[in-house]
Amino acid sequence: MNSPFKSLSLAMAKGFFREKTTLFFTFVFPLMFLVVFGLLFSDSGTDRIKLGSVGDGPVVAALRETGAVEVERYDTLDAGLAEVRDGDLPGLVEVTGDRVVLHFAASDQARAGTVRGLVQGVTQELNVAASGQPPKFAFAATQVEDSSLKAIQYLTPGILSWGIAISAVFGAALPLVSWRRKQVLRKLRLAPVSTTTVLGSRLLVTITVAIVQAVLFVAVASLPVFGLALSGTWWLSIPVFLLGILAFFSIGMLVGAFCKTEEAASGAANILVLPMSFLSGSFFPIENAPGWLQAVSNILPLRHMNDGMTDFLVRGKGFEALLVPCAVLLGFTLVVSFIASKVFTWEDN
Repeated sequence: MNSPFKSLSLAMAKGFFREKTTLFFTFVFPLMFLVVFGLLFSDSGTDRIKLGSVGDGPVVAALRETGAVEVERYDTLDAGLAEVRDGDLPGLVEVTGDRVVLHFAASDQARAGTVRGLVQGVTQELNVAASGQPPKFAFAATQVEDSSLKAIQYLTPGILSWGIAISAVFGAALPLVSWRRKQVLRKLRLAPVSTTTVLGSRLLVTITVAIVQAVLFVAVASLPVFGLALSGTWWLSIPVFLLGILAFFSIGMLVGAFCKTEEAASGAANILVLPMSFLSGSFFPIENAPGWLQAVSNILPLRHMNDGMTDFLVRGKGFEALLVPCAVLLGFTLVVSFIASKVFTWEDN
C-alpha cells in the first residue's frame, strides 16, 4: 500500500514533468545562459591588447616582445589619435627620439589603466637597463589559480545556482497557489495527510529536479568546447547545494502564502530572483560594485550560494570554507520558513 508521502511525491513529479513550459524554464532556459556566456568568454584572457604606435624604438620593440600587446604602426600622429578617439584603440604610443608619450582615452578607465601600466612598466625597465643600476625593489607576479582554468569554471557555479533558485522558488510558489485556488489544499487538510507530508513531498521533488539540473549543467560544461574541470574538493559543495535549495524553497513558500493567483506568484518570484541574480554575481563579478551595493549583496542567499559553490567547484577550498555560506543559508531558511508558516492559509479567505 502506498503511503501518502509517496503518492503525493509521485503525483507532483508527474505533474512537473508533464508541463512542457516548466521543463523549458527549469532546464533549457538556464542552460541557454551557460552556453551563451560559455561561448562568449571561451577565449577570454587570450586576446592581446592592441596599441598604436607612431615612430619606433626600444619601447615599441619591448612592447611587442611581451606577447601581450599587438602594436599597429601609424604613419601620422593624427591618424592614430583618430582611432583612439573613436574607441578603436585603447592607446597610442608616440616615440620621438628618447621621448615616449602615451595617448589614451580616459572614457574607458579600465583599458586606460591597463595600457598605462604596460607602457610605464616597459619604459622603466628599459631605463634601468640603460643606466646599468640594479632596481632597488624586486617585483614578481604569479597567478594564484591553475593556469588551465577557463571562464566556464567561474560561470558554471553562478548560473547553476541561479537556475536552482528559479526552480526552487517557482516549484514551491506556483503549486501552492494553484492548489489553494482549486481547493486541493482544503481536501488534503480534511484527509489524513499532515502538513509535513505535503511540504516534504514537494521538497523531495524540488531536490530531485535540482540534482538533475546540476548533473546536466556539469555534463554540458564539461564538454570539450567548454572544458570545465572540477576541483578536488567539489563534493564539499553538496551541503551548500542542499541548503541553497532549502533557502529558495522557503522563499517560494512565502511567495505562495501571500499570493492569490499563479500570475501574481510568478511576478513576485521574478521580482525577487531576477534582481538577486545580478546583485549576487551569478552572471558578472560583484567585486567592482560600489561598497553599499556589495553590502546589500552580502545579505542575499544567492550570493552565499554562488560563493560557496565556486569555493569548492573551482577554488578547491577545504572544510573551513563551509561555515559562512552554510550558516547564512541555514539561518535564512529558518527565518523565512517561520514567517511563511505564520502567514500560510489552507484556503483563500
